[in-house]
Order: sequence, then structure tokens, then C-alpha cells
Amino acid sequence: MSTTTATPRKTRALPPLMQVTETAAERLRRLYESGEQGKLLRIGVNTKGCSGLSYDMSWTDAPGPGDEVVNDKGVTVLVDRKASLFLIGTTMDYEVKALTSGFTFTNPNEKGRCGCGESFHV
Repeated sequence: MSTTTATPRKTRALPPLMQVTETAAERLRRLYESGEQGKLLRIGVNTKGCSGLSYDMSWTDAPGPGDEVVNDKGVTVLVDRKASLFLIGTTMDYEVKALTSGFTFTNPNEKGRCGCGESFHV
């Protein structure tokens, strides 16, 4: 009688769902401590713009059943589960420029952006 044993396949580690830079974490801390005290930032992706998708951020009182909870640099951010496949490995930053400031996303899944930078496609 012969038996065969299959060696288990090694799985590679997945990148974190999302990371937050120290600059973004500091901005979130200030927001969480002031006007948005007691709330959490939820990040999602909507169908919008000339490239098809855009980042959507909103405030919520508590995680919902469809939220992934990301804890990084001492802050908590929620990611809409429907957007998680689009956001795996994304880094969220906060940039201050001469005329604008805001959260930005470096997303390794993006294949392109529209000319104005408001939307992307994967």
C-alpha cells in the first residue's frame, strides 16, 4: 500500500491593508481630539471621475459590520470592506502645499490616474 503526502505550500505574507505615515497620523490625532472627537475616519472607494474610481472619506461614530479596522502609528482608520481589494498595500499621507492641504494615497494597485488627479483605475 502506498501513500503520498503533499508538502504544504508556502504562502507569502500579504502586505498590510493600509498604512498611515507619521504626518497623516499626527493630522488624524488632531482631528480626533478636536472637531471629530469620538468619531473615526472611514475610507472607501466610489465609482466616480474620468478614470473610474475615487477615494471617499467620511466620519462615522463606530465601525460597521462591513469595516476593516486598521491600527497604525497609534491611530485607527476604518476601511470599507468593499474597497479593501482596491486598497491593499496603500499608504495614506497628509500633505501641505502652497495652496492646498489634504490626505493623499500612494496605492500600488493603481494602473493610472486621470489628468486632474481626482480619480484612478486599477
